[in-house]
Amino acid sequence: MSRARGFPAFGPVRGAGRFARTWWGRAWVAGLEDSALDGEQLRVGRKLARAGHVGAITASPGRLSAVVHDPGDDAAYPTAVRVPELTDAEWDRLAAQVGAESGHLAALLDGEMPTALADAASAVDVALLPGIGDFDSDCGCPGWEMPCRHAAAVAYQAAWLLDADPFVLLLLRGRDRDFLVETAPPGIPATAAFADPVATLPAPPGVPADRPAALSVPAAPGIDPDALALLAADAAVRARALLAECSAPGEVAVLPLADDIVRFAAVHPTAEPRLRGARADLDRAVAAWRQGGLAGLRALDTVWKAPRAELARGGDAAGSVAEAAVEVTGNHVTLGDAQLRYGRDGRWYPYRRRANNWWPSGRPNPDAAAALLDAGGVVEGG
Repeated sequence: MSRARGFPAFGPVRGAGRFARTWWGRAWVAGLEDSALDGEQLRVGRKLARAGHVGAITASPGRLSAVVHDPGDDAAYPTAVRVPELTDAEWDRLAAQVGAESGHLAALLDGEMPTALADAASAVDVALLPGIGDFDSDCGCPGWEMPCRHAAAVAYQAAWLLDADPFVLLLLRGRDRDFLVETAPPGIPATAAFADPVATLPAPPGVPADRPAALSVPAAPGIDPDALALLAADAAVRARALLAECSAPGEVAVLPLADDIVRFAAVHPTAEPRLRGARADLDRAVAAWRQGGLAGLRALDTVWKAPRAELARGGDAAGSVAEAAVEVTGNHVTLGDAQLRYGRDGRWYPYRRRANNWWPSGRPNPDAAAALLDAGGVVEGG
């Protein structure tokens, strides 16, 4: 599933030159301007963008969203710019074109979009860049133009995002970076192969990476063979994980017993009923562990005074995609029936209200808006 990405607000930018430096950024601007019905709205939109009146931008499939402050009427307007997503068939054809030339993926991972890739995509009837008629917008302002000055400001700043990372364009068209990396054929360049810093240990021959070889436990008085085999299997998997997590020889993370019980229940669902008495809210604790491991459990259990700047950025970013009042307490940002918890690992953990309790919902993310969207989309106010 494609994921949303959030970007901090741009500050004021001096000068009146081109809005984009790359050919694909300029093509984006050209498509916007060719689709506009009112040149005056574009002019004011450029002014708002350069003056830094656009808040944090969230990019998701088919959509850019931000809150735009208009000094003309001293109001803030939730604004969205929409472009069409590519169909599944178009994405399949694009992936084939990327895989046909090894340099295409390497260039994308290096922050470049080769013109040869756009030409190859056009050859199979896939338009990477939106053109005339492909831009649409929604805004809370009273204007009727498409785009209004606020939507134009968001779209102009989006050209800066595209300049820095062409994968933003691909996300807007419906898929993220992982799609092209995962669908690339064998033999891609080393730059692509090592682009993901997460390394994994190889599994023993014939054994899946997440499960050790079966253990034969002889019957003995007072010993439950199935339980012992489960404990031995868990120990092997845990040892493997510890080795993968260690940053130095001899470094081993030892969990407190209470945390390890939660981990064990999360990894082995069949054992969870036997552990019910260990913790009153074991269900929620297991959900938190599955959400983010030990850091996820800490996000459930602890409230702390997070840095004010991080909370402000998180509230601003979440507010750009939510239609609910933002309430900030400790490390919690609450928006109606949704909540984001800022963890000590620098990630936002999404929660949803359920049966008078907050439950982990969705994946943690360094970006608050992305975490909120991954937890279930735009939150409507209460």
